[in-house]
Amino acid sequence: MEKEAKIYIAGHRGMVGSAIHRKLSGMGFRNFVLRTSAELDLRDQQAVAGFFATEKPDYVFLAAAKVGGIWANNTYRADFLYENLAIQNNVIHESYVHGVKKLLFLGSSCIYPKFAPQPIREEYLLTGLLEPTNEPYAIAKIAGIKLCQAYHDQYGCNFISVMPTNLYGYQDNYHPENAHVLPALIRRFHEAKRSHQPSVTIWGTGTPKREFLFSDDLADACVFLMERYDSPELINIGTGADISIRELAHMIQDIVGYSGDLLFDTSKPDGTPRKLMDVSKLHELGWYHTVDLKAGIELAYGDFLKRFDAQ
Repeated sequence: MEKEAKIYIAGHRGMVGSAIHRKLSGMGFRNFVLRTSAELDLRDQQAVAGFFATEKPDYVFLAAAKVGGIWANNTYRADFLYENLAIQNNVIHESYVHGVKKLLFLGSSCIYPKFAPQPIREEYLLTGLLEPTNEPYAIAKIAGIKLCQAYHDQYGCNFISVMPTNLYGYQDNYHPENAHVLPALIRRFHEAKRSHQPSVTIWGTGTPKREFLFSDDLADACVFLMERYDSPELINIGTGADISIRELAHMIQDIVGYSGDLLFDTSKPDGTPRKLMDVSKLHELGWYHTVDLKAGIELAYGDFLKRFDAQ
């Protein structure tokens, strides 16, 4: 990317978009075009068309999405499918219409089958049934991948799709019901510590294994791929290592400093039993993550304290 190029980051105030903005700013990029959701509703086809016609960005990072954890995905099924399809369709299509040089679409590891062989290779897409609790979100993201590939095949657009593993970091969502597992645990252990609760209850058995990537590592990978990867075939972004939810809970408990008991509610769903990404394709290109999980959680907890516990 040329230093003077106009770069549009859709979702620049979210965890992923803000990390990409920080990364590019640190590299000396200055010509950003940014809009909050209040300023530009990406679900509105006419509004998005008008924005692209006026601004004509050179490069697009599509990090805007409606996101949440198991409870939110399973509760707001129509919203997750409709809103994500609308956002993707509008941004990807207008990027084609207005001659964007390159677009990077951010998907999710939940696109892969629930019982995919581990670690999950890119070619396992659409080889089995999805995890039911987040199927609408996954279907929207699969549609985004296929849309990028279709615009490449039909019109020669340089639109790439990246599939990050579970993310956490600065500007994360700590909503008590809608948050993903890692930030949700940070909040619950912190609140339990503050209110001297004797125990914290966690959904499921604690046995599912998950892989976690710090948001600034993801941003680094996205910029790396924007500059070095031009294939329409999707590519995984992750660490190549995972941890059980039980082990994760104990790690966060130690970092937060909560001394109560951990209880597991086995009547609640576990979700996919394991979701480890095969990142050999990314490693072959020369990119590796740099923030290990414990250090990353410590950084995330520090950010949580600044944003929610400043008193």
